[in-house]
Amino acid sequence: MTRKGIFENTSQWLADKAGSAPAFTLALSGIAVWAASGPLWGFNDTWQLVVNTGTTIITFLMVFLIQNTQNRDTDEIHIKLDELLHASQGAHDHLLSLEDRNAEELKALREQYIELGRKNGDQP
Repeated sequence: MTRKGIFENTSQWLADKAGSAPAFTLALSGIAVWAASGPLWGFNDTWQLVVNTGTTIITFLMVFLIQNTQNRDTDEIHIKLDELLHASQGAHDHLLSLEDRNAEELKALREQYIELGRKNGDQP
């Protein structure tokens, strides 16, 4: 299996697990244990540093996991929309590759559709 395949499979597995009720329960339990241990550590700086460091590391890694999941979902949506456009009579084929357009081109195209909506009485 390629590195990309390993990353994709691992990130999909992690995303499924991270978004589950047991993962939330585990995180909540960890925070409860940390909070309850405050008196034992005297609520000192090290006690605070433990949770701050742990949550920072987890958050940093989750950003990449969430972005990977979002990228995959976006690709899937694009493919489905492209198929719907392709199958629809009268659809504009140039809409099939919008993801390849820059922001300026997308804005101009959006303005065209806003104007089309106004002409058809769909927008004020």
